[in-house]
Amino acid sequence: MELGMIGLGKMGRNMVSRLLAGGHHLIVHDINPAVVEATAAAGAIAAESAVDLVGKLSTPRAVWVMVPSGSPTEAVITLLAETLASGDIVIDGGNSNYKESIRRGELLAARGIHFVDVGTSGGIWGLTEGYSLMVGGAPEAVAHLQPILETLAPAPDQGWGHVGPTGAGHFVKMVHNGIEYGMMQAFAEGFDIMQAKHEFGLDLHQIAEIWRTGSVVRSWLLDLTALALQADPTLADIKPWVADSGEGRWTVLEAIDQDVPAPVITLSLMMRFVSRENDSYAAKLLAALRNQFGGHAVLRKD
Repeated sequence: MELGMIGLGKMGRNMVSRLLAGGHHLIVHDINPAVVEATAAAGAIAAESAVDLVGKLSTPRAVWVMVPSGSPTEAVITLLAETLASGDIVIDGGNSNYKESIRRGELLAARGIHFVDVGTSGGIWGLTEGYSLMVGGAPEAVAHLQPILETLAPAPDQGWGHVGPTGAGHFVKMVHNGIEYGMMQAFAEGFDIMQAKHEFGLDLHQIAEIWRTGSVVRSWLLDLTALALQADPTLADIKPWVADSGEGRWTVLEAIDQDVPAPVITLSLMMRFVSRENDSYAAKLLAALRNQFGGHAVLRKD
């Protein structure tokens, strides 16, 4: 299948690589010409601009937007709304707020353009492991994109699904990330308790490896915890400063709007704020975990 990809950051470029390996035809653009050139060398077709990319696509055209949420996504989708034609499809695979996705869907629908919001999880591991894809949009648009979604997912019939109308994909991804906050916080606190028990001389990496098999807390996050502790058991080189990308905040606000109690997710968000004010092993492990699954930068001690 033919697809345009705008945005070749850590995830966008890996997604292009996975799609190329799956036999798809990719036309790509990024604000960094060097990245476009490197991706073209791997088999994609380079476009000098978003408008050039649209011109290189066959109709009905499908353009996947993989740029930072907020104003960058808004600018690209506004441009595509003015450039694409009725029957074309715009896919937003970034971490956009679902309310913005609903609004953008309405904007494009007024021009006859389909909008599909895809909550995308998998981070820097998606290239080899596949991506978890939560898809919102009209059934006919999603059906047209099925070959792409099946290739990006861990398997054609696993790890992806059409979850509802426009906005539903990003809504589900928002809640996914809120849950992720709570799970990461629980691991961080538990390992913090164990590292404080100095008289036992516990090997935290060993314990993570033990729990990875047979334990009820075994998970991919635990696998990544083991990797982080194998590389640096004391985490001495990491500053205990944990960023939040926004989706945890949105999940908490949605819980408030819906009168749904969500104390674990809310407190895990608050603990990220606390991490910016103290020296905590738990916060260091949270920072290390974000680096493991998403390649997010960590602050290093001088």
